[in-house]
Amino acid sequence: MKRYEKNPRYIEFRGKPILVVGSAEHYGAVLNTDFNFEPYLKAMASDKLNQCRVFSGTYRELPGEFEIAENLLAPRPEAFLCPWKKEGAKWNLEKWDEAYWKRLLKFVREAGKKRILVEYVLFCTWYNDALWKASPMHPSNNVQNIGPRDKSAVYSPTPSALWPYLVAFLKKAADVLKPFDNVYFELINEPYFDSPYEKISVFQGRVAEVLQSVAPEKLVALNFNNRTGAVPQIHPHIGIVNFHYAIPEAVHLNAHLGVVLADDETGFAGQSAAPYRKEAWNFLMSGGAMFAHLDYSFTLAHPDGTAPITGKTPGFGSPELRRQLGFLRAFLEKATPWTLMPQKAAVPTLADAERGFYVAYLEKKERVELAAPAGKYTLRWFDTVACKELSTESLVHAGGMLTLTPPSAEAALTLTRRKS
Repeated sequence: MKRYEKNPRYIEFRGKPILVVGSAEHYGAVLNTDFNFEPYLKAMASDKLNQCRVFSGTYRELPGEFEIAENLLAPRPEAFLCPWKKEGAKWNLEKWDEAYWKRLLKFVREAGKKRILVEYVLFCTWYNDALWKASPMHPSNNVQNIGPRDKSAVYSPTPSALWPYLVAFLKKAADVLKPFDNVYFELINEPYFDSPYEKISVFQGRVAEVLQSVAPEKLVALNFNNRTGAVPQIHPHIGIVNFHYAIPEAVHLNAHLGVVLADDETGFAGQSAAPYRKEAWNFLMSGGAMFAHLDYSFTLAHPDGTAPITGKTPGFGSPELRRQLGFLRAFLEKATPWTLMPQKAAVPTLADAERGFYVAYLEKKERVELAAPAGKYTLRWFDTVACKELSTESLVHAGGMLTLTPPSAEAALTLTRRKS
């Protein structure tokens, strides 16, 4: 896995450029030993999806957090694994838990067999004091009695006494995962929650440098913001910039960086497929290269992703949505977006005007105008909900604006200029 040499805003995997689209459980596949991850990986692969996120175990959640039903990131105490060995009631930050590393490697290996990329999330922000107090890195939870008691000091620009233990963990993770071509790292999940970018970027830069000292070929991702925002500066080791709940503006504002741009988490848009399907199409059709849906239909009882979404769970997941995301990936990969450029148009459009090839996404059934030179074209319409081609027609265009009307309420099109 690396950035594609001919267009470093996209990913290359095993010799070919790809579009990265995932629909992953809530990040506890490795640290929660109650979860059977084999049906989970099989379900993603069967839907032609190729990305997931896993948290390292430096952070875990507690039951009921964020009103998530059956939260896989909140395991039973007896089912929780982390990088460090537990001795009695505390973790020893100088000893590794071999069961954890064995499970991590098995997960990564199985994902690789299915051509699934694994984003290994090293750290996470502390949303409240209770979550920090549940971490093995909290001084009350490790035999060294080391680490800040104030959660805001954990990722401080000034290294704390905990830092040497974090360096050891980072080097261990980088060394263990170095042989796997389907793994990349994310520094911190949602660090912007309670830390200014200028402050947290110092810590993240140190983490990136440790990783690169051991595994320089591995891609490193920075989670910058929710929805959108212009990245003011970027560490030279960063190859991917992640947004959560992203909108197309996140791509427009940061395209000049020349790195891979990702919508790395979804949620808080209702309990149905439509808003997340539309989010994926809009982001990727604007020049984004990676989309990672947070899929709550994967649970302990339903590791195959068939659980109904219940209660106040802040998101959605279903086999139908995964099928639609798999269709999106197949459709766009066939269009080779790494050879196209985002266009200024009324709807998200990618094009190579020189060879007369256009791809567009229409969220609503309404007429749209595309600027295209004169010529003979083949127009194909696709239903992005039913995941099928609707029609193919030939047309002659005199040049200028071409007016098109989609045959379905939510559709995509390809417009190809014929040579004769």
